[in-house]
Amino acid sequence: MKTFLAALLLTTMVVVAPVRAAECVKLAVSSDSDYAPLHWYDGRQLTGASIEIARRVLTALEIPFEVRYVGPFHRVLKEAESGDVAMVASLKNTPERQKFLSFTSVPLFSNPISVFVASDRRFAYAGWQDLIGKRGAITQGNQFGGPFDDFLRAHLTIQSAQKAHMNFTRLDSGQVDYFITGYYNGMIYLNQSGQADHFVALQPYVSETDNFLALSNASPCVKHLARINAQLELMQKRGELRAVLERYAAQLKVAPHTAGAAVQK
Repeated sequence: MKTFLAALLLTTMVVVAPVRAAECVKLAVSSDSDYAPLHWYDGRQLTGASIEIARRVLTALEIPFEVRYVGPFHRVLKEAESGDVAMVASLKNTPERQKFLSFTSVPLFSNPISVFVASDRRFAYAGWQDLIGKRGAITQGNQFGGPFDDFLRAHLTIQSAQKAHMNFTRLDSGQVDYFITGYYNGMIYLNQSGQADHFVALQPYVSETDNFLALSNASPCVKHLARINAQLELMQKRGELRAVLERYAAQLKVAPHTAGAAVQK
C-alpha cells in the first residue's frame, strides 16, 4: 500500500508541475539597451518610450511584470527565444523574428532608419543601390523591416558590432563607409557625445517601418497577447503612444524626423 501511495504521489507531482510551469506568474520585459529614445540602459535600469508604454499596458491590465536588463540586443533576442524574456519592447516585425515571437497588431510608433556617414567622406546617395560596393556597419541583432533586410543580405558588405558607439568609431576611422541605424538613436548619441558635426544622416531613409511589442512564443505569458492588443488600441486612439515618444525625444533634444521622407530602392 505504501508503495502504491508513493507512486500515486509521484504521478501527481509529475502531472501538476507542468501546469504550474505554464502559468504566467511574472512577465519579464526587456529591450535593446542602446536605442534611445525608444529604449536604452541608463546605468541603473532600462528606460525609454518603449519601456514606458510596456509598463502602462501591463499595469492597466494588472499583469505582474519586471523590467529586466540582460545586456546587448542579440542576448535579449536569445532569451526571448528561450522564453526567459517574455516581452521585447519594442522591435520591428520580421519573418526571422516571427519564428519565436508573436507581435502585437498595433504599432507603437514609426522608427526611421538612416545611413550615417562621416561629414568629410560623404558620397552621392539616392537610395539602396548607392550602398553597393561600399563597406557598411550595423549593430549586432538589428533588423530594419520590409524588403531592405533582404537587399542587405543579398547585396551589401556589412560588419557588425555590439554597440552603436563602436560603429561610429569605425566610421570615424575610415574602417567602414557608412553605418545603418535608427535616425533617433544615432542623432542622440552624436548630440550627447559632441560629435554631431563629424557625421551626417543621409536622406532618404533606408526604411521607415513600425516598431511593435512582441511576446515570446516559448513563454506562457503569450496568452495575454489579445488583451495587450486591446489596451494598445485604446492608447493609440487617445494619442498616448506618439506622445510618449515625442516626450522622450524632446528630453534627449533630438529633432523629429522629416515626415514623409521617401525611401528609394
